[in-house]
Amino acid sequence: MSRNRARTPRRFRTRATVGLVASALAAAGLFGFGAAQANAGQGDGAKAVPGVGASKVPAHAVTGYWQNFDNGATVQTLGDVQKDYDIIAVAFADATASPGQVDFKLDPELNYSEDQFKEDIAAKHAEGKSVVISVGGEKGAVSVSDDASADAFAKSITGLMDKYGFDGVDIDLENGLNSTYMTKALESIHAAKSDVVVTMAPQTIDMQSPQNEYFKTALNIKSFLTVVNMQYYNSGSMNGCDGKTYAAGSVDFLTSLACVQIKGGLDPSQVGIGTPASSKAAGSGYVEPSVVNAALDCLAKGTSCGSFTPDEKWPGIRGAMTWSTNWDAADGNKWSGAVGPHVHGL
Repeated sequence: MSRNRARTPRRFRTRATVGLVASALAAAGLFGFGAAQANAGQGDGAKAVPGVGASKVPAHAVTGYWQNFDNGATVQTLGDVQKDYDIIAVAFADATASPGQVDFKLDPELNYSEDQFKEDIAAKHAEGKSVVISVGGEKGAVSVSDDASADAFAKSITGLMDKYGFDGVDIDLENGLNSTYMTKALESIHAAKSDVVVTMAPQTIDMQSPQNEYFKTALNIKSFLTVVNMQYYNSGSMNGCDGKTYAAGSVDFLTSLACVQIKGGLDPSQVGIGTPASSKAAGSGYVEPSVVNAALDCLAKGTSCGSFTPDEKWPGIRGAMTWSTNWDAADGNKWSGAVGPHVHGL
């Protein structure tokens, strides 16, 4: 997922009203982000309760990445993110000088204050949305390769959850990972935050076999994994679960590779289809929203399939993901406007 940045300073209007409403709701006990906010800054040992944890994510959910930078897409605050997104992945946390440790800071070029950002997360919680911190991206270089770096990763993620009110973590490491130590890190996060939302966004090559490190990690944390939204783009042809090769950009590519993940051991509820929000959002692999919807119908109902039809129906298929909410907005919200209602209607 590209984060090439066009440095154009932007200014957002202050969301004082949102903050007041969110604070009032919290005081009244009408939604559960208060613990996360209250524990902010208490250190790595704090166990804030996520505002909208994994147990509250809809059975059929839409995930969208929010860009903490300006690369030519529409610049948004979290408050601007379209209503059809159930899980919002904030892109991205970055590596620090300490192995395994990550940190997050708002891009100063956005002129988006930390207080407003936290208020917007609280407002999304009030709407029943989960907000997670994504680690990695195209240029992300986070290494979790031993016990010490696994511990540092886990502590830094739970620290960010406490500080900002994030509901969990998204693993979008596109330069490889070590399944042994990433599993340890994610298990530590889950031990500290039992209802943590954990999502993953591997590339297609990473999910071709259960022996691949990404696939291994997903299976290792299957008991608490929320969803794997594989990136069905910027990819060459791949093998489907029937042993045939399918080219990117078709309904068969989406369905046959989703089948690989389910046949390989993931529950259908842990599989989502990740596609670009517009042709400008990725180098290749864009498909019209109607193709995403057809793929979901094929997997869930056995209808609207291409030449490949799975030998089972998986009505519990989780949903879809896009890069990004910003590119979606730049394209008139065509992706979320079409895919969102379809996912929620499965």
